Amino acid sequence: MDSTSVDKYDYKNDEQFAKNDLDLFICPRCEKSLPSLDKVEHEDWHLALDLQAQEEHGSAGSTYAAPPTTTQHQQSAYSQTQISQQNAQENAHMSAHKNAQKDNHPLYAPPSHPPPSATVRWHTNPVIEAGRVRARDEQYMQNELQKIQFQYGIYNSDIEPEHETDYPCSCPIHNYQRMKWARYEVQKIWSQAVMFPGEKAYNDDTRYGPGIFSSNPYRIRVISPYGFFQSGWAVRRPQPHYHAQSIHQTINLNNSLNAEALRNIDSHEPKYNIWDINALETELSTLTIAGSTDTYSSEFDVRRLAGDRKDWAKGVSEAPQVESSSSTKSSQKRPHSASKLSHFRKAIGIKTSEERGIHRTEKRMQKAGELRHAILEEERGRWPDDEWRRLVTVYQEKIGMAKMVADLRVHRPIQYLHLLRAGYFEPIPIAWANQNSNPLKFSIEAAVGWRGITPAWRGYEDTAEERLYWVLNHREGSMGMRMKPDIISELNMARDRMAQAVEPPPQYYDATDTCHTQHTSEGYSKQVMPRPFVAYDRLELPTDDTMILLDVSGSMDFDPMRPIYEQYLITGYSASTQPKNKDVARAIIRRFSDAMSNHDHSFEGYDLVTFSNEASYIGRINHQNFTTMWRKVRFGGGTRVMTGWQKVKELHFQKHSESAIHHPEYGWQAGPETPMLRLLLLLDGEATDMDEFELDLLSLSWAHVTIFLIGVDGCPHHHRHANELQRISDVNHHVSLVDAQGNMPERFVTHELLKRHLGYAVSMEEFLQMEELPAYSET
Repeated sequence: MDSTSVDKYDYKNDEQFAKNDLDLFICPRCEKSLPSLDKVEHEDWHLALDLQAQEEHGSAGSTYAAPPTTTQHQQSAYSQTQISQQNAQENAHMSAHKNAQKDNHPLYAPPSHPPPSATVRWHTNPVIEAGRVRARDEQYMQNELQKIQFQYGIYNSDIEPEHETDYPCSCPIHNYQRMKWARYEVQKIWSQAVMFPGEKAYNDDTRYGPGIFSSNPYRIRVISPYGFFQSGWAVRRPQPHYHAQSIHQTINLNNSLNAEALRNIDSHEPKYNIWDINALETELSTLTIAGSTDTYSSEFDVRRLAGDRKDWAKGVSEAPQVESSSSTKSSQKRPHSASKLSHFRKAIGIKTSEERGIHRTEKRMQKAGELRHAILEEERGRWPDDEWRRLVTVYQEKIGMAKMVADLRVHRPIQYLHLLRAGYFEPIPIAWANQNSNPLKFSIEAAVGWRGITPAWRGYEDTAEERLYWVLNHREGSMGMRMKPDIISELNMARDRMAQAVEPPPQYYDATDTCHTQHTSEGYSKQVMPRPFVAYDRLELPTDDTMILLDVSGSMDFDPMRPIYEQYLITGYSASTQPKNKDVARAIIRRFSDAMSNHDHSFEGYDLVTFSNEASYIGRINHQNFTTMWRKVRFGGGTRVMTGWQKVKELHFQKHSESAIHHPEYGWQAGPETPMLRLLLLLDGEATDMDEFELDLLSLSWAHVTIFLIGVDGCPHHHRHANELQRISDVNHHVSLVDAQGNMPERFVTHELLKRHLGYAVSMEEFLQMEELPAYSET
C-alpha cells in the first residue's frame, strides 16, 4: 500500500468492510458465487491460469489464445480492463523472455512474473477475515513507527516516541498516535477473532480515563522507559535506568500472564472425548429421573440429542398414554410415589440430582456436537480433497508434529480448532512470500493489546516467531519447552559469545583478502570458531543442484556501524574499520564458486539469485563471467528473504519438474527422485521474515542450506542473530551456520562453507587443490 492510498484510507470503516464481505459476487467466467471481497483475488486467479496456459502453449511453439468461454454473456462480461491487464502481463513476460535469451539465461529460468499475490482457496473463517482487515495497513504502520523512531533518535524497536502536552499538537509523534487510535477498531476485530474463551481484549488508549480503570494489565504494573517528571515542551528521551526496570517488569508480567492464560484455556477444554459419541450416549442412558416428574424414559433424551426430533416428539406424546393405560404398568414404571416435597421442589424450580446429572450430560453433548461440527467444517473447508489432505499429512510428518496434532485434536479440541483456523497444521502458502503483509508478519505487542495466536503469545515479536517456537515445542523428540530468550538473556548470551572470539588460524592468511586490499585496518579481527563439523545429510552427488542466494538490502552497502549500549538502551552508533559487507560477500562468492567448479569439474557456473524487497535472478556465474554478472547486482531496499527463497525454489523445480508436483496453494512439492538443492545464503543481519524462512525449512528434506552471516566487529546484534541461527541449526540439521565479523580471513570462511555445503570434512590438502585452478584474474 502506497502512502497516497493510506492517507485516503478511513480506518473507522474497517468493521463495516469486514461485515460487507458477506455480499456475493458472481464470476462471469466460471459462474461461481463468492464473497465480494474476493472479487479481485478471483480475477487474479483467472489471470494466473491464463498466463500458465500461455506458457504451456508457448513452450510447444503454438500461439496462445484466451480460454474459450461457455456463453456469449461470459464473453461480453470479460471486461476490457481485464483484457488490458492480461495483455500487459503477456508483453512483460515476452519481454523478459527475450532479455533472458539475450543474457544467455538457461531455458529453465523462472518466469518473470511473481507468484500469485493471493491464495486460490475460497475457504474463510474469522481469523482469515480479521487478517485481511489487518493486512491492509499493517506494513504501513510498521514503516511509520520506524520512521519516527529514526527521526527522534530512538534505536530500540520496543520503545515508541512520546510527547505529552496539554495543548493540541501536530508533531509527527501525535500524528502517529492518531493513526494508532484510528486502528483500534481493527485491533478489536483481530482480538475477537484470536481470543480464547474467558479472555478480554484491551488496548493502550489513555484518552478517556485514568489507567486505574483500564483493563490493560501493563498500564499500572510496568513503568514507562521515559521515567517521570520530564518537560512537556520537548520530546521526552528514554532513560537507561527506567528502560531496564521496564524490561524486567514486562518479562515478569509476560511470564505470569502466559501461565495464567494456559491454565485458563486448560480449564475450558472438555474433560471428555468429544469424538466418542457412544460414550456420551451411554452415560446419558444410564441416568434416570426419580419421582413423578419422570414422564418419559432416558432413551428419549438419547434420541433427541442424537438429532431424531421426530422420534423424540413421538415418544413424549405417547408417554402419558402408556402411563394411563394400566395402573400396573404405571406402578412398574414409577416404583416410588411422588411426595409433596418433590412437587414443591418442582414448583419452585429445584431439580433433583438425577435431573441435574441429565442436564449436565445434555449440555456436554450439545457443546461436544457444536465443537465437533466446527472442527469438521473447518477441516473440510481448508483441505477440500484427498490430494490436499495428503500434502498436509506429509507436511505434519516431515515437520515432526503429526502425533502431537492428533493428540491435540482429541484432548484439546478448543486449541486445535483455534490453531487450525490460523493455518498452523499446513504448509505456508506460496502467495504469502510476496505480500507486504500476511498472517505471519503481524506484530505482537502485549503492552498495547495486539495479540498473537497461541495462549502464551506474550513476549514474541511477531506471529511468525510465535508459530516457529510453537512448532519447535510440539515436535516429536522435543526435550522440554523451548522458550524464546527474552531481551536480557539474548544480550547476555550475545556478549558471552563475543567474549569467545580468538585469533583465526594463521595458515589461512592471504594478502589478497578484501580487508588487506582496502587497507581498512591491520590484521584480522578475532573470530568465534564454528562448531566442529558433523555430517548429517548425505554427501553431495553430481545430480545435486548448487545455488547462491545473496542479500542485497541497503545495509550491505552501508558503512559498518556497531551500537553503543547503556544497560539495554542503545544510545548511538560508532563506526567500525572493516570493508563493506557487499565487498566481503563478493569475495566469498567468487572463492566459493571457483572452488566448487574445481570440485565438480564443471565450469558452467552456479545460479545466483538476489533479494531485498523483491528477488532477482542474475544468472549463472563462473570464473569467466563473474565481473560482468556482478555489475547486474543492485543494492538497496529491505531484507525479505522469503522472496528470494521462493525464486530459488521456482528455479530449482523448473529444472526438475518431471520429478515434482505443483500445488496451487502450497507450490512445488518434491518427489522421491527430485535432486537435492544445496543453497549458500549470504546475509548481514536478521531478515524481517527470517522466522518464516526457518519455519519453511523445517518441513523440507530435499534442501540443505548453508548460511554465511556477515557481521560487524564487536557487535552484539551480530552474535545475537548468530545464536538464534545456531539454535535453529541444532534442531534442523538441514541448516548449517558459518559466521565471521570484522576483518575476516576469507580462505578460512570458504573452507568452512565448503565442508557444510558438500557434506563432508574437506581436508586442508583437498582445499588447497580446489583453490588452485582457475587462477583469480579479472576478465
